[in-house]
Amino acid sequence: MRAARELLKDLEYQVLSGSIDVNVNELVYNTKKVTKESMFVCIKGAAFDSHDAAADAAKSGAIVIVAERPVEVPEGICVVLVKDTRYALALISAAYFDYPARKLKVIGITGTKGKTTTTFMIRSILEHAGIRTGLIGTIETIIGDRHIPASNTTPESYTIQAYFAAMVEAGCQVAVMEVSSQGLKLHRTAGILFDIGIFTNLAPDHIGPNEHESFEEYLECKSRLFRQCRVGIVNADDEHCGQILEGHTCQVETYGFSEKADLRASDVKLVSRPGFLGVAYHVSGLADFDVEIDMPGRFSVYNSLVAIAVCRHFDISREDVLEALETAQTKGRIEKIKVSDDFTLMIDYAHNAMSLESLLTTLKEYHPKRLVCLFGCGGNRSRMRRFEMGEVSGRLADLTVITSDNPRFEEPQAIIDDIRTGIEKTDGKYIEIIDRKEAIRYVIEHGQPGDVIVLAGKGHEDYQEIRGVKYPMDERVLIQEVLEELGRK
Repeated sequence: MRAARELLKDLEYQVLSGSIDVNVNELVYNTKKVTKESMFVCIKGAAFDSHDAAADAAKSGAIVIVAERPVEVPEGICVVLVKDTRYALALISAAYFDYPARKLKVIGITGTKGKTTTTFMIRSILEHAGIRTGLIGTIETIIGDRHIPASNTTPESYTIQAYFAAMVEAGCQVAVMEVSSQGLKLHRTAGILFDIGIFTNLAPDHIGPNEHESFEEYLECKSRLFRQCRVGIVNADDEHCGQILEGHTCQVETYGFSEKADLRASDVKLVSRPGFLGVAYHVSGLADFDVEIDMPGRFSVYNSLVAIAVCRHFDISREDVLEALETAQTKGRIEKIKVSDDFTLMIDYAHNAMSLESLLTTLKEYHPKRLVCLFGCGGNRSRMRRFEMGEVSGRLADLTVITSDNPRFEEPQAIIDDIRTGIEKTDGKYIEIIDRKEAIRYVIEHGQPGDVIVLAGKGHEDYQEIRGVKYPMDERVLIQEVLEELGRK
């Protein structure tokens, strides 16, 4: 039981009816989860406004209703009026779970790209150094030994506070999380004072209905993180860095290739050897040592620089940082799977033309004997994406293997036909194999010494969606099955 007055103490509010001097059993914001003697927070969503269900919530047992506008409820029910119920939910949730963020060092990462990989890198180094670290992100939430699949990059505020409380219970000292622009816009992280806030980069994204009205709004939402953190670590090379820091209230550190950056990378070299595709560079400024990581590309330098910058604040030894960076891998993000000593195979989430072009361009810099790209496209989604991805792969890969992704309610062959239309605008070689496992078998059987093979589009996903049903399908499992069937395991 929690006192309603205590849960509301961080907010400005007005009591429209009833009394807040009552105890509540639970805090809920989903009409289907209302319980007896609960506090119900009305949320206006894209498709449904639960203010319209306030009376039903009261009939189901809610004794306190928190709303942005007057609502009709049975007599005796307490109605509390606030300016913004999403903001209210965040602060009430923090109080409900007894302010777990205050018991952790909380690190938040915002930016268009790099958030997922960077959170995993930071967690890898901290855990390697013996600092128990929870993670909240696009792929999953990690609390101790628990791995919880994610539905949003930044969950609802109630869920974040519940996860933080579970991390404290599990003995975590640090929480590292992805902070999306939507999460900031919808106040999901309101009330959290981040110990460290990180900005990776910014490019036009998430602009449209139910997301951001404009690039300017997208940028402004990201900038909010630096008005609610103690230390801000930002990419000095990004052209929007200055705008991101407008109105900041934090101590600022910068990283990048720029001579002006506090933590600088120089002497970058691509490193390729059997089973290894990475980069080496020298870091100077706030730290001074050589780094080698088993992740390809310039963006991997940025991601690892952030991780190094963060770990400076935890007094982690250079040895621990370097050892952890050598082995850090993110599920479904340039994730290398060992299948042969002769060629390299990896899984990556690249599922649109921009991300696929970035990935293939990066891999071509290593001058593989052949660059082989296996991918499909999701059904009931933009056909333009299929044409564009086909054209990108046809232009950059030496061989494209077109296969199925999540066909949903479309025929797989119809999707493949669209991808082929894009490829045929180029001189790229391609083959079609509808069954994804058979496509994977083909690239493994026909892999040549020096090849780099990328399975694109699925990444961390472990299912295939066909006609409304999600069937288990993890590419890691498919690869192992193929190797066993080929007698290579």
